Amino acid sequence: MSQYAGHPGKVEAEPETPNLDFQGSTPYDDYVQASVLTHLQHPLSDDPGEMAFLVTTQVMELWFTVITYEWQTAADALREDDLPAALAALKRSTYELESLNASWKPLAHMTPGQFNAYRAALGEASGFQSAMYRKLEFLLGDKSASMLVPYRGAPREHAELEKALGEPSLYDEALHYLARRGFSIPDEVLSRDVTQQYTPHQAVERVWEQIYSGTTGTTGTTGAGAAQGSEGQDAAGGQDAARAKEAARAVATAAAVGGPSGSLVAFGEALTEVAELVWRWRNDHLVATRRAMGAKTGTGGSAGVAWLEKRAGKQVFPELWTARSYV
Repeated sequence: MSQYAGHPGKVEAEPETPNLDFQGSTPYDDYVQASVLTHLQHPLSDDPGEMAFLVTTQVMELWFTVITYEWQTAADALREDDLPAALAALKRSTYELESLNASWKPLAHMTPGQFNAYRAALGEASGFQSAMYRKLEFLLGDKSASMLVPYRGAPREHAELEKALGEPSLYDEALHYLARRGFSIPDEVLSRDVTQQYTPHQAVERVWEQIYSGTTGTTGTTGAGAAQGSEGQDAAGGQDAARAKEAARAVATAAAVGGPSGSLVAFGEALTEVAELVWRWRNDHLVATRRAMGAKTGTGGSAGVAWLEKRAGKQVFPELWTARSYV
């Protein structure tokens, strides 16, 4: 037998032979369900390019599934005031978003002729109809009850989306978390109709400004029940007392969670990273579509590129971006 180089006297062990004898399917297939995954491809044309289009789309659906799982995990953790668990889930989702975005590579350079070779086989099928992508958008706060309509004939998908529509988004949970930490998130934001699309609020922008600036001053009425001046005080004195108590609470809260320059900035950056990667996915979708079909109407009846341009221009977690102008 040969010896390890540089280690006289050590005898190289024989490699162990993996177990090859199983009753029924392999444990790997039982766990991964690879035999199911690899037989879900049923191209509808004779063009060889359709296979890559179909598999790429299916891979994206799998990434949507794990990303929405991570964001729901993060939202649940925030509801329990478990910031470390939320940050861990958000961080995992950024790696998954990067992989999702990389999924555009096989389609990114498709020419109109190549797409036309099998486009007719798609019929009215469109990524706009993806139930899992719709759930992803709902978790980002981009909601509308009208988006449930395409799934009326699919009870499971409809029920899952209806549930997601009625629950707070990831950003809603983030703002509730900040309110419980002592920051002045207005009642109108905290008690908003969560079935509606989130709209930016100046007070939320100020909160992110305070976090990134390392300051603890607050303005306005907090949804977390900020201290108010007692009855009988003049208006100016009452406001001053309330602000002083609010600032003191914010200082104590900031210290408890690592300070504005610590974990809360990391929280803001984790959300910002998610927002940026979502924007990159939308932009990659736009560019790939523009290259493959120009300004033609989309297969699902949308305006195609024009509709995607509008989507790409929407900011995710908007105040996290606008607050940076004031830091």
